[in-house]
Amino acid sequence: MRCEIRYQPSYSLAVVYLGPGEEVQAEPGAMVAMSSTVELETEVKGGFLGALGRSVLGGESFFTSRYRARGGPGELALAPTLPGDIGYVELRGETFYLKSGAYLAADPDLAVDSRWGGARGFFGSGGLFLLRVQGTGGLLFTAYGALHEKELAPGERYRVDTGHVVGFSEGLNFAVRKAARGWFSTLASGEGLVCEFTGPGRVYLQTRSEEALVNWMVAQLPSKRD
Repeated sequence: MRCEIRYQPSYSLAVVYLGPGEEVQAEPGAMVAMSSTVELETEVKGGFLGALGRSVLGGESFFTSRYRARGGPGELALAPTLPGDIGYVELRGETFYLKSGAYLAADPDLAVDSRWGGARGFFGSGGLFLLRVQGTGGLLFTAYGALHEKELAPGERYRVDTGHVVGFSEGLNFAVRKAARGWFSTLASGEGLVCEFTGPGRVYLQTRSEEALVNWMVAQLPSKRD
């Protein structure tokens, strides 16, 4: 995938350049603009059950938008719903894991499905599943806020608040636990669950949390007694 990410990190835009006949698949609603040579088709990728799993379990759309350049090269601009950054990784027969909602676009040869997250409360209060991306090709993913990449050496441990995890490479082991010892300390500190990663591998973090934003907005709403 030939692409360029502009306006990082606050309001990033991914511009994908397609040669004649080339394709890219993207999350429905991500398209900002496209050239007249690009055609859009909507399909159910991976069969009904696979699409249902990505939608219900992985937090993605049931459908997939496929963009194809016909009659010449094409250009496609994509952006996430929330303000923030866009990341890109090139997979070479590898597996990459994303949190629900972080998928933006990918090479059509990449397989995207859902996977059990392994712990209650992973990636926030309700996310129990991850998206698993496998194969060879380019992958675009999104973050709320800026992206921060952390490379872990073999055996190195790193703890991340579950609301700030975006994705990670295959080979990283992880376990979800309380941020502080004891539930009282957890509540008093304002920190909830963390994901402890063990290297080797890469983990991508976002500098802001959607759950923290929602909690802040709820706290600003007037109560019935006001």
